[in-house]
Parts: sequence; structure tokens; C-alpha cells
Amino acid sequence: MPALRGFLRLLILLLIGDALVTLLQLPVSSGVAGMLLMTTWLILRRRVDEDISAASQPLIALLAMLIMPGVVGVFFIAEQFAGQWLAVAVALGAGTLLSVATTLWLMLRFMPRAETPDEESSRD
Repeated sequence: MPALRGFLRLLILLLIGDALVTLLQLPVSSGVAGMLLMTTWLILRRRVDEDISAASQPLIALLAMLIMPGVVGVFFIAEQFAGQWLAVAVALGAGTLLSVATTLWLMLRFMPRAETPDEESSRD
């Protein structure tokens, strides 16, 4: 039941993101808007709900399958990028560096710290 409640919360955030994108005519997808809403919600609460965790863990295993339709769609519009290879390359490079830096920052922020040998010997 926690997974179902978590999936319902994820779906509600996606729908709110879709409504915001439609009403405000934002240039992002509804999925990105919903994900930003969820990130804001989690930052404000300073913890991850057990329900959202139960719903998201099985989805992470299916992540490659969930991304595949978007990747396939790019191949159909590849001709539109033909004259803009520099902008696409810069966007891909900057996006990759930004995502790696963000992931590193999040890992350092939320992963438990390993004790150094000095800290271990001081406890003994």
C-alpha cells in the first residue's frame, strides 16, 4: 500500500506540473516541472517520504525503459539539429558537467561520512 500511495503522490505532482506548464506556457516538459515540484517538496520537508521511496525504487530499475521513448523521438527530429551542432554540443557538455557536479554535491551532502583513522582511534 505505501507504493501505491507514493505512486499516487508522484502522479499528482506530474499533473500539477502539467497544469503549471500549460497555464504559464513554460518552455519545459510537464515531467521536469513535476520533478522540480517534488524536489522542492522534499527540500522543504527535509526528508523522503516512505511512500515515495517505496514507489520510486522499482521505477529506478526501469529508468532506461522510461527514457527510451524520449531518446527515440530525438532520432525523428535529428534533421532539425543539423545546422546547430555547436549549440547542441555546448548544451550537452554543459548539461553533463552540471549534472555530474550536482550529483557529487548531493552525494557529499546526504551520504554518511566515513570515519577517518584519527576519529576511530579517538573513540577507542
